[in-house]
Amino acid sequence: MNILKKCMVVFAGLAIVAGCAQRQQQPMVDTITVVDQLVIDENSVPIFPKKAALTTDTARRFSIELPKRCEVDWDNQSVVSVVPAENIEIIRLNTGDALPEDLGVADFEFKEMTVKKALDKLLDAVDIAVVQDEDMYQKISGNITAGPLADAVELMTRMGHVYYSYDAEYGEIHLTNRGKWMIKMPQDETIIMAMLDAMHGADMRNLLVNWKDKTVVFEGNYQTEREVAKIIADISSKKYMIAWDMDVYRVYPRTDNPIVWMNLLPAFGANNVRMSIPGVVGRALVVGPEINTKTLQEFMAQQANVVLVSQGTFAIPNGWQSRFDIGQCSKEERLETDLIIGATGTYGDFGGMKKIDSKIVLRTSNGELTSFNIPSSVGDNYVIVGIPTHSFVTTPETLVSPFAELVVFMSPRVVSIVEGGKDVGANQLIGDELRDFLTK
Repeated sequence: MNILKKCMVVFAGLAIVAGCAQRQQQPMVDTITVVDQLVIDENSVPIFPKKAALTTDTARRFSIELPKRCEVDWDNQSVVSVVPAENIEIIRLNTGDALPEDLGVADFEFKEMTVKKALDKLLDAVDIAVVQDEDMYQKISGNITAGPLADAVELMTRMGHVYYSYDAEYGEIHLTNRGKWMIKMPQDETIIMAMLDAMHGADMRNLLVNWKDKTVVFEGNYQTEREVAKIIADISSKKYMIAWDMDVYRVYPRTDNPIVWMNLLPAFGANNVRMSIPGVVGRALVVGPEINTKTLQEFMAQQANVVLVSQGTFAIPNGWQSRFDIGQCSKEERLETDLIIGATGTYGDFGGMKKIDSKIVLRTSNGELTSFNIPSSVGDNYVIVGIPTHSFVTTPETLVSPFAELVVFMSPRVVSIVEGGKDVGANQLIGDELRDFLTK
């Protein structure tokens, strides 16, 4: 029996040794990953599909204006400021050389001619050729009794809604339908922003803004020039600008109940809630300066979680309209980034009192959501409440609570534009000066 056990032990040992030898003879095999017929291992270099030659998303979003539009210094906000009136000058570029000053025009008549044919007739006896760089069909008629050649050419091209440049080296006048201009802007950035917004509103997109020397370069046709000239003339004639600084919040109640806005009254006192204006959706509250971004957030935080969706500022000349795009200044992509807040405002006499009479409109790509007509005093703020976040949901179902809502805080400012040139420095009105300004 002992011999049998010993034999079994020997055979078991030999089996183990044979198994080990067999395992040692088997080669080590690495794991191979095949993706789209490419072998991928830890030493592989990633291979990406070729992309089209498009601007990257982060480069496309780059804008020098965004920090100026999308940041509000709530600690240093002034409800009324004074800036000096400055001339806004527009200069046409690429006009070429000056036409000869010794050449004049007398008793020249043209009737139902294109600009090129009229200039060919005018310069028939002069060694100056007319080159038409584009097709131009508009016909002009007129009579020039006497004057310099440069004035005659300027008059005739303006009548035909075209532009010219003179090349003295080759003796050629070139005609084109488009021109290029530079606007010398005021120094105050609030007015610059209003000017740019007005030009964007006139569908001028390719604006080259130099923020150091305060100039704007743009191109366009005769209609573009007229639109810009009208904007400049209108802005230059205004005595006031109206600006709004704003915060936009999404509010998540901590319970299955919406925020109780009536609690504003005991929290701040009835005197700090001036007006309550219902809209088709939501409600606009006109509140005193005691209800600001800090105190409003503290109030909402007692009942809900508060997320800042967007922040920014925009300005309009007195009596104009403008808008603020939430998505342009949003902290990240959110449901509300489709929202646009439009405003029309006038500062002046309102039933014998100085008021900011404004209309605030909330709209999305689907159309107008709600609007409010708000007369307010300088120093008052607006709080728009009760706009359901579900107003921006486009899917049948969502994880967003039905009690979540949009809250907009808006603080209007008045910028007074006064004569006095550079002798008047931009400043903030406070104390007795502010009271005197409001009672004028």
